[in-house]
Amino acid sequence: MSIILQSTVGGFSAQFMRKLPLVEQAMREHGLDPAEFVISKDYASTATIPLMGPFFYNYSVFFGDEQFTVTEPNDMVFLDYFFKRVLASDGPPELPRRPGLMRRLFGWMAQPV
Repeated sequence: MSIILQSTVGGFSAQFMRKLPLVEQAMREHGLDPAEFVISKDYASTATIPLMGPFFYNYSVFFGDEQFTVTEPNDMVFLDYFFKRVLASDGPPELPRRPGLMRRLFGWMAQPV
């Protein structure tokens, strides 16, 4: 199964639909089931110029009891953001630990003069 897509603004772009299977494959490789995700696309605001539509869209992603919403100018910018979020690690990166003050002091004192 694939990600469920919903839109109140006329659907997603053809380029988005062509790249979506690659994102779904990456999700499977990271232990995520694409069928558990729903992506909804809506206008971010009303049109400020009557003849032109809004310039941004709200993309809401629902999975389990969680959800997040991002505002992006088009489908491909959102898909890039979503892809990076799928590939991101769960926790913060491990930073090398600096020796404590006492260890540095004793190390300094142990050096030959």
